Amino acid sequence: MATPLVPGRTTGRHVPGTFEQINKLARYQLREYIRSRRFVALAALIAIIGGITTALVAHFRGSLATDDLAFYGSLWGGGSTGVVIFSAVFFGGDAIAGEFSNKTGYFLMGLPIRRATVYTGKFIAAYLASLAMLGLFLAILLGNGAFYFGLSFLPWQLGASLLLVVVYLAAVLGATFLFSSLFKTAAYGFVLTAVLFFFGFTVIQALVTGLVKIEPWMVISYASSVVGSVFAPPVNWGIHPTIAQVMTFGGGTSTMYTAGIAEGIVIMVVYFVLTAVGGLLLFEREEFT
Repeated sequence: MATPLVPGRTTGRHVPGTFEQINKLARYQLREYIRSRRFVALAALIAIIGGITTALVAHFRGSLATDDLAFYGSLWGGGSTGVVIFSAVFFGGDAIAGEFSNKTGYFLMGLPIRRATVYTGKFIAAYLASLAMLGLFLAILLGNGAFYFGLSFLPWQLGASLLLVVVYLAAVLGATFLFSSLFKTAAYGFVLTAVLFFFGFTVIQALVTGLVKIEPWMVISYASSVVGSVFAPPVNWGIHPTIAQVMTFGGGTSTMYTAGIAEGIVIMVVYFVLTAVGGLLLFEREEFT
């Protein structure tokens, strides 16, 4: 995605301050996202998924159409994390790598703009564009919920889960910007983010639980489970996981962990801080040659 060469017109000798530059860069980048084909394509994809989900629930009319917690827990708890990953791939995969592959960084870095300002402005724009996609998915969900249950009463779990998704989005975008800063080719950032968040972390989580037999607290996909688990009473609000022993086919038992809400938040915040700072440090060290 091309970055505007001048983030705002200046008069005389006035140079915008850091916060003003971040604001202008974020606005310009967000406008570019909204005008882009990827924004329309992702919105269309979410609308199609929402339409298919609507048709399936209307056709089978099982427990999802009679139990509000099951409805919101299944559709929002399971679908919102997928929307987050798609949004991060679409809007963050080339956010930094594009400065190298599109050659825009060669001109941008010649202006009196700090790299941290560019990084922060792009992150805010990608975050807001992703929130728009989440808002579209939520609107479709609420439309279905209004038909089956009415909007006079919404489960408080939906609001809590929405806040958790917002934190998860920051963590995923932080990792996406790290990958985008790591490579100078945008395609690598796209592919690595998609593979890791859709498949890689899930496999790592299963291996840690099954082979090492410890809680997979170091895996972001484990923390993201709190988005859906908040709908399943009793809710574990603590910093320690819920542990369950499950019988296996061989007669033995395996241990399953479910992250507590506070634990999941801590893991996601740590992921966000480490990956966002790591991506910024990589971007600061990259040479435009």
